[in-house]
Amino acid sequence: MSGPITLFDATKPQKAEGITITPAAQEKVIEILKAEGKAGYGLRVAVTAGGCSGHSYGLYFDEKPEAEDIVIKAEGFDVFVDPQSLQLLGGARVDYVDTIEGAGFKIENPNATSSCGCGKSFQA
Repeated sequence: MSGPITLFDATKPQKAEGITITPAAQEKVIEILKAEGKAGYGLRVAVTAGGCSGHSYGLYFDEKPEAEDIVIKAEGFDVFVDPQSLQLLGGARVDYVDTIEGAGFKIENPNATSSCGCGKSFQA
């Protein structure tokens, strides 16, 4: 992988420049898709109501996008984002970290005014 890919659809209104997926996250998504036999599936990046800070992040594999989704081509897979989530995720960075404390996807969101200790929910 060459470097981070900034994902956005220039034809849709956005709060910020898009969503960046780091090379480590790209590699992990491709690895999981292959291991789970989900070739051709896309990665859904979403925000839902709930969590200890008001909004929760979600990363899921979907076979196909919903009608209103913004579909962004990434290296080896598509990213699906609904317009409401993109408003809260504009400028966010999705990374995959593997440290002594644990491994997993991490979302750094410049739109979050506060977040919980677990890093899985935020307030905008």
